[in-house]
Amino acid sequence: MKNSAWTAQQLPDLTGRTVVVTGANSGLGLVTARETARAGAHVVLAVRDTARGEAAASTLTGSTEVRRLDLADLASVRAFADQWQGPLDILINNAGVMAVPERRTADGFEMQIGTNHLGHFALTNLLLPHITRRVVTVSSAMHRTGRINFDDINSRGGYSRWAAYGQSKLANLLFTAELARRLEAAGSPVTAHAAHPGYAATNLQSHSASKLENAFMAVGNRLFAQRDDMGALPTLYAATQPLPSNSYTGPGGFMESRGYPAPSGRSAAARNERDAERLWTLSESLTGVAFPLTSATTGPA
Repeated sequence: MKNSAWTAQQLPDLTGRTVVVTGANSGLGLVTARETARAGAHVVLAVRDTARGEAAASTLTGSTEVRRLDLADLASVRAFADQWQGPLDILINNAGVMAVPERRTADGFEMQIGTNHLGHFALTNLLLPHITRRVVTVSSAMHRTGRINFDDINSRGGYSRWAAYGQSKLANLLFTAELARRLEAAGSPVTAHAAHPGYAATNLQSHSASKLENAFMAVGNRLFAQRDDMGALPTLYAATQPLPSNSYTGPGGFMESRGYPAPSGRSAAARNERDAERLWTLSESLTGVAFPLTSATTGPA
């Protein structure tokens, strides 16, 4: 990345491309949808609430459509993928929840690992036969606080909302690394990338379990956070710029919290190849969804 001041105005012409953005009805997802549509892509806003999605789409210029997707329900994920026809150039796994009270998905997963990781894991693998270019998954600098509890990934033995969030964001990076490895082994032209927004003002910060914490984060948003249009830049960069597979892009400013897109650092846990493979195997078991491509060296996955 040579340009330290890359902006969405430098997006390439995306005419003829199809882009799916999960969680595109607000915040970073809406900015991502807005800018890719402006650049000429046909953008599918994959959202849980289609009424809110339609309202969001009405504010955009360019070619858009809204489709229902609830990442906290594997039946919804499968329905979305089953209805897909034709090529999909770029899948942007943007949707997420942060530090929510303890809840379970429709399939019994802890809500944060279920939505942020397992839902996107299943969606990506189900759509992969259609994907032609890239998968971009949005992680967080909070991945540095995470560890994967392989013995209790769904936090049934005790729940800490911030620990669960850190685990889910670490899972995003391990997923990206293992997906990149498998795609390369299969001889696929598709590449896998991760991005994070730094400290960006989004609606995630207003949905924690604590009113005091929500108020504190609201003040922080006003005083310190960068706007969501800046927070979306690393995702837009990762989705469109020449990068090696398994890249990780974030803001290049102070402590990777703000600024223009630049290479981002990962924790040692996020670079653990054995854990990446172990998490993949566990995710296949939990979701019933497997990597669909054939390895060029080992045969069917």
